[in-house]
Amino acid sequence: MQYRPLGNSGLLVSEIVLGTVPFGGSGGFEKAASVDVEGARRQIDIALDAGVNLIDTANLYSMGEAEEITGKALGSKRQDIILASKARSPLGDNPNHSGFSRYHLIEACEASLRRLGTDHIDLYQMHNWDGITPIEEMLHALDHLIQSGKIRYYGTSNFTGWQMMKTIGRAELHNLAQPISQQIYYTPESREAEYELMPLAIDQNIATLVWGPMGEGLFNGKVRRGQQAPEGTRQGNNWPEPYVHDMARAYDIIELFAEIAEAHNSSIPRTCLAWLKDRPGVTSLIIGARSEAHLQDDLAAAELTLSQQEIDRIESATRPAPLYPYWHRIVAGMDRIDKAEKPFLDNFRSTIANRNDER
Repeated sequence: MQYRPLGNSGLLVSEIVLGTVPFGGSGGFEKAASVDVEGARRQIDIALDAGVNLIDTANLYSMGEAEEITGKALGSKRQDIILASKARSPLGDNPNHSGFSRYHLIEACEASLRRLGTDHIDLYQMHNWDGITPIEEMLHALDHLIQSGKIRYYGTSNFTGWQMMKTIGRAELHNLAQPISQQIYYTPESREAEYELMPLAIDQNIATLVWGPMGEGLFNGKVRRGQQAPEGTRQGNNWPEPYVHDMARAYDIIELFAEIAEAHNSSIPRTCLAWLKDRPGVTSLIIGARSEAHLQDDLAAAELTLSQQEIDRIESATRPAPLYPYWHRIVAGMDRIDKAEKPFLDNFRSTIANRNDER
């Protein structure tokens, strides 16, 4: 297991993180969760033995039940890990039990602390953008939580690039703590984060924690062309995520991973994780499993090394289309390319060259 800096902080986090969406199974999460306290305790032991040192949860997961299970399962191991949770999502019909307001964030944090059975959360993440609350109100609420010792650091989740930069800029303007991480969706099938979010992370030294790296079960090895996803899996249970842009293309990508996995006597999910964890800007991948066997297979991705040829094949097959203004910088022959964009512009350059050759 490798350890990487958590953004602009002194924390080192494992390249694979244990996620807790599978813990619980209520409040709308019945299709994705079924792990009880004993199962969670066993998963935590397995993950820690493999070198994992960060556990990620949220007050939204099973409407607080995942946090309760995580707290009970951790027990005396609480000080052995970095504990991350999230707030912002609506947790009921009360319109004020949602968003970035000082009222909601402080109350939500205190409720999470009670459920987790701890006196602080190491990384507190804003679970989605709030388009109503002034950003300064959120920043001052988070500063209050930091100063009171209830959280150590904070990050974001599912922000756009401009929303992230607005958060960083306003925090800098008011001399308040800045976010050290972003949690985003990023998979071989869905690489939109490379347009803005990944260059932003590299440029601003923001850690990137990837949720759903296997596409919410899309790359679990059971979704294949011409066959139904088995019942009991997220995709077989009609779980609403992910939004797949082109299912025919997604099947092609899955088959490519199956071919490479076979060459390594590996699995599709393990091969998917092995490729994704070393993409530019990625800090850690968050994995969640409902069985010990699946968890152990996912953790083994830390030990799988793909050849450069295999890495390049996957990159080429999954590469997103070069959008404006990126294609324009290439076709216009622009110099002084930003080092944060360069890893992604270089890939677009190849696509554009191939397209021009076909004309």
